[in-house]
Amino acid sequence: MSDSPSLPVPEAPKQSRTTVVRFLFELIQVLAISLVIIIPIRYFLIQPFYVRGASMEPNFFDHEYLIIDEISYRFKDPVRGDIVVFKYPRDPSQYFIKRVIGLPGDTVEIADGKVKIYNKEHPNGTPLDETTYLDQDRTVPNRTVTLKDQEYFLMGDNRAASLDSRIFGPVDRSYLVGKVFLRGYPIDRWRIFHPPAYPNI
Repeated sequence: MSDSPSLPVPEAPKQSRTTVVRFLFELIQVLAISLVIIIPIRYFLIQPFYVRGASMEPNFFDHEYLIIDEISYRFKDPVRGDIVVFKYPRDPSQYFIKRVIGLPGDTVEIADGKVKIYNKEHPNGTPLDETTYLDQDRTVPNRTVTLKDQEYFLMGDNRAASLDSRIFGPVDRSYLVGKVFLRGYPIDRWRIFHPPAYPNI
């Protein structure tokens, strides 16, 4: 019984192999470049943040998706009215979102439902006009706090339902992660944020 003759196995064309190798090489290049660009942006420049809770209503609602600018505060100081994300001083594993009300060197006075700022420019104090972002006219309880260097007084826009500097005190700058730059979701509430103007300050 004779063995059947074996047929030669055709070799893959060299051109096909070259094409596959070139494709894989280009794919690796694209992935490497993407990682080089995306990782620094994600961890050092901007990062996403989801709102949790009602402390910033009606300006921010639960589950809204925000983009946080993490680089600006490396080159300039926070300004009054900035909306910031920061580590909760009593538990740095938690992140809060509030508004900057008092700056280093300020004395923040809460009395008769209003906020008043004392500083070098206003030694006798000046009321803080918050009508552009508050839909309520009273801030309680009465309190007076003088801020040290690098300290900020932060409050939520929903004053009746916010755990903020009225309770846990001033926040050191080292706890600030960055300021809110953009609301990306929901789409119908898309917005870029800028600090409000305070006519008296």
